[in-house]
Amino acid sequence: MENILCNIIQRIAETMPDISTVDEDYGQLEAIDKQDMDTYPLTFPAVLISETETEWSNIGDLAQKGQARIVARLVIDCYDDTHYGSGTTEAIMNRADMADKLHKALQGFRPLDDGPLIRERSRFYTWSHGIKVYEQHYTVTVSQTVRERVVSEPPHTVSLKVVSSVQSESR
Repeated sequence: MENILCNIIQRIAETMPDISTVDEDYGQLEAIDKQDMDTYPLTFPAVLISETETEWSNIGDLAQKGQARIVARLVIDCYDDTHYGSGTTEAIMNRADMADKLHKALQGFRPLDDGPLIRERSRFYTWSHGIKVYEQHYTVTVSQTVRERVVSEPPHTVSLKVVSSVQSESR
């Protein structure tokens, strides 16, 4: 399933060249405040991609079709003073435009030969250090077939003979 992530990362890098970091999400954002976690510095804006789970169903002859869940997090450091009257409220629209551009790059994109990415939900939240996160959740149909079959012997059975002895006491 790593092909999905690699193809999505490439798609984002090609359609959004102004993004500083496009990578698999392995907790880089959460590591910002952790001194004991060794990771490279996260530069902004960043897009972090993860595949959270896939639910599979059998379609016959060792083939399976699944629904994979993909999360794309656009991470932006917000050092602009955007209060009313500041004259810099356009920074809010610039961030929203970037989130919209990310969605347009992903919605309908086919990372494999199977189905397209379809957005299911989104959420937006703030993080420490003035960071804003635009999180998009997508599903995509995937399939996988096992081409080589591994033949294994059935497990050996062991039969145990249980011997019990009962002693009776006579009085």
